[in-house]
Amino acid sequence: MNRTGWDRRLQALWYGDSRVAIALLPFSWLYCALVRVRALAYRVGLLRRSCLDCRVIVVGNIAVGGTGKTPLVIAIAKRAQQAGLRVGILTRGYLGRAEHWPQQVDGSSDPGQVGDEAVLLARKTGAEVFAGPDRVASGRALLQASPCDLLICDDGLQHYALQADTEIALVDITRGQGNGLCLPAGPLREPVSRLRSVDAVVALGDNRDNRDDRDAAGWPYSMCLVPGAARNVADPSNDRGLASFHGHTLHAVAGIGNPERFFTTLRAAGLSIQAHPFADHHPFSAADLEFGDGNPVLMTEKDALKCEQFAQHNWWFVPIEAQPDARLEHWLAKLLNQEAKLG
Repeated sequence: MNRTGWDRRLQALWYGDSRVAIALLPFSWLYCALVRVRALAYRVGLLRRSCLDCRVIVVGNIAVGGTGKTPLVIAIAKRAQQAGLRVGILTRGYLGRAEHWPQQVDGSSDPGQVGDEAVLLARKTGAEVFAGPDRVASGRALLQASPCDLLICDDGLQHYALQADTEIALVDITRGQGNGLCLPAGPLREPVSRLRSVDAVVALGDNRDNRDDRDAAGWPYSMCLVPGAARNVADPSNDRGLASFHGHTLHAVAGIGNPERFFTTLRAAGLSIQAHPFADHHPFSAADLEFGDGNPVLMTEKDALKCEQFAQHNWWFVPIEAQPDARLEHWLAKLLNQEAKLG
C-alpha cells in the first residue's frame, strides 16, 4: 500500500469509529509514558535545553497533520518584519532528500531536497530560512549566516532541546483531537494536557465570525484560512478569481495534512470539484495529475512547488492566507512590539 492509502486508513482510525484503536491502546499508553518522561527529563535538567542568541517563537500542534501552522508562521513573520525585526525561520525539511543538514533555503531551492514547506516559507516571507531535523543546529547555522532578532520555528512544539521564549499551539476545531489518543492509536503527538503549558492556543476554524464554536472550545484566540485568487502553476503572474471557474468541472488536488479542508474551501467558493486527496508532502509526478479529460486542475500552493517543472497550462494553485481574529491580532502586536524593544 502506498503512502496515500496508509494516510487514509490512519485518518479513518483516528477520526472515525474504529475498533482497531482499542487494540493499539497499550502502544498508545507506552508512547504517552515515554513522552512524559522525556518532557520531565528536559524540565529537571537531565536533558539539556539550548538557548540561541535571539528570541524564539515556536508554532506547533499536538496532533499529527495540518492545522495551519505554516500560514500562521508566514503571518507572524510578515508582521514581525513590519515591526522592524530581522526574522529567521526554522523548519523540519520533512521528506527532503538532502544528504547533509541543516540546509539554507531560498525561493529557488529544490523542494525535493529541502522540503516543500521550507521553500514556501522562503518565497512567501523573503526571510532567512534553514531546514533540518535538529532545530538547535539549524538555528545556530542561520544566525551565523544572518544575524536575526527573532527566530520562528514552524512545527517545533515537540523539540524541547531548543529553548523557546513563546509557544503557540494550533488546534483544528473542525476535527478536534480525533479520538483523543496518542500515537499510534490516535493522532496526538503529546497528551492534551500539553496545551496548558503553551503561551497561546489558537483555534483554527472555517468561519472567523463563528464565535460560539470558538468560545465553546475554551480558547481565546482563533484564526481562519482565506483563499486568494488562483494563480497559474506554469506562470504565477497569471491569476484569476475563483468565481471565474464557476460552471466548470474541476479537479482538486491536495497533498497536505488535511486535504478535506482545501476541498471544503473550494466548494464554499461555489466550485464543482472532483476531489483527489494525496498523502501529506506527496512527491507529485505528471502522471498523478493526468485525469484524461482536459479539465482545469486546482491545487494548494505547497503542492504547486513540486509541479512547476512539468506544469500544464490549465493547472492552478490557490494561495491561502491566515487571518487572525481581533484578539489574536492584538496579542501578536503586543508580543512583537515587546520583541522589537528587546531587539
